Amino acid sequence: MIDKVVTSGTFSLDGGTWEVDNNVWIVGSADEVVVIDAAHDAAAIAERVGDREVRAIVCTHAHNDHIDAAADLATRVGAPILLHPADQVLWEMVYADLPYTPLKDGQVISAGGVDLTVLHTPGHAPGAVCLYGAEIGALFSGDTLFRGGPGATGRSFSSFDTIIESIKGKLLTLPPETAVYTGHGDSTSIGEEAGHLEEWLARGH
Repeated sequence: MIDKVVTSGTFSLDGGTWEVDNNVWIVGSADEVVVIDAAHDAAAIAERVGDREVRAIVCTHAHNDHIDAAADLATRVGAPILLHPADQVLWEMVYADLPYTPLKDGQVISAGGVDLTVLHTPGHAPGAVCLYGAEIGALFSGDTLFRGGPGATGRSFSSFDTIIESIKGKLLTLPPETAVYTGHGDSTSIGEEAGHLEEWLARGH
């Protein structure tokens, strides 16, 4: 079961602020789920979860638009917040003292019979991760991979070369039919995006 809530708010970094719509993914079964990226509106996310148990709130990275509802949602549903510790500096821009459970590459997070493997994919942010569900043929890519290209790398703590390396080494090796559920905008597939790698490299930043 893959469910989605689209929430709206702002993303702020390096002195700028932008209006954004975020995809919040809810993955699992009719009994228990994982929430991926608690963005902007904890009440709307909790309403969509309903009476299902939330096993974890997983942050694909710590840009404020992906974590700004995490603390509120964690309180509402009684679930731990999971984040890769390489994003500590970004986390502290939003939550100075709030603890989280560290994620690591290769870790498996399970809910409702769905196993999601953590893939550390730095580049958009140092601690960026994707979650791969092999049995459901799905990748939850956060802001690492979108329809039409890699995530943005023009701001602090990001690197174009690093994100390309992450995508080539960790994502484009997945089966081409794998559905890619992104942090913003429309979904895509590994096969659809794999054919554009040279184009991205030529385009650069």
